[in-house]
Amino acid sequence: MHNFKYDQAKIREILSHMIVVHELPFSFTEYELFNLLMKNATPHYEKISRATTRKDCITSYEIEKRKLMAELKQVNRVSVTTALWRSDQKVSYMVVTCHYVDSSWNLQKRNLNFCEVPPPHTGIVVCDVLNKCLVEWGIENKVWTVTVDNAAYNHVAIQCLKENLSYKNCLPLCGKLFHVRCFAHILNILVQDGLSKIQNIISNVLDTMKHISASEHRIKMFSEIAKQLQVSSKKLIMDCCTRLNATYFMLSTALKFKDVFPRYQQRDPTYNYLPSDEDWEKVIVVCSFLEEFNEVTHIISGDRVIDPYRANLGVETAQMLLCAEDWLRARYQIKRKAKGNLELKEIHLT
Repeated sequence: MHNFKYDQAKIREILSHMIVVHELPFSFTEYELFNLLMKNATPHYEKISRATTRKDCITSYEIEKRKLMAELKQVNRVSVTTALWRSDQKVSYMVVTCHYVDSSWNLQKRNLNFCEVPPPHTGIVVCDVLNKCLVEWGIENKVWTVTVDNAAYNHVAIQCLKENLSYKNCLPLCGKLFHVRCFAHILNILVQDGLSKIQNIISNVLDTMKHISASEHRIKMFSEIAKQLQVSSKKLIMDCCTRLNATYFMLSTALKFKDVFPRYQQRDPTYNYLPSDEDWEKVIVVCSFLEEFNEVTHIISGDRVIDPYRANLGVETAQMLLCAEDWLRARYQIKRKAKGNLELKEIHLT
């Protein structure tokens, strides 16, 4: 204790890391009780404004970026995965992730960019954005493979990128392994094709979810019946055709409320989508089949990219927060907790 020396700069650095990793607002450092806590911990603590916190987060981002760039200079080959994502403001972003083996022979994964893709979203535009990212990080001559989904523009984009990089003859095996099609997306196409054969069963459940979620009154009525039957689940899930696990989650969740639906129909004469007993038997079979696919694709595709709040921020700020969080989690070995997927619409019961 006699050798104790308070370091405000170190406190600011760690606070910026905490803000980024735990997805807290910049204004967190202005919270009254947080400042009361810090003052009780040490009287030397000086309050930090949100503006200073934002600057500190940017500084942390720049420091970690330099470290990652230095590490990538020591890497011979990298593989890249990329995907487009659209925010609620209809702005399209590209998430670029780099996979490589470090000097200790450990497989590493790092988000490199979260950048805006300007319209129109043609293959050439996507190629230009991706190529710019690779050049910025100095890995354009180290790319082994690029994994994308099966959208038509991606085929054009990867062909264009492959031609650009081939001028320097740097592609292994003449680029035969360069374009990798996303396994999870292929599985989704296969499963969606199979689900189309039993669309009448799925439609009944989906129409039920849409009907109940259409008004607060219906949700409340449904919730009361669920409470009477002591159903423990607190939410229903809406389907989304772009993710096969969305169908699985919707059907498996609906099964928990199987006994609620007929009682709800007795109270709501406008509800005309009640699945029959035979339908429920088919739903059980479908769920058991989709469960295995869900486990596989959950490992491949992971969880949501960015939360709605951060997606509303400016492009540069959103990229700074997303990438810095990924880098700092790797540095501190903090795993991300699953928070669901933004494409799934949840109906929370009261």
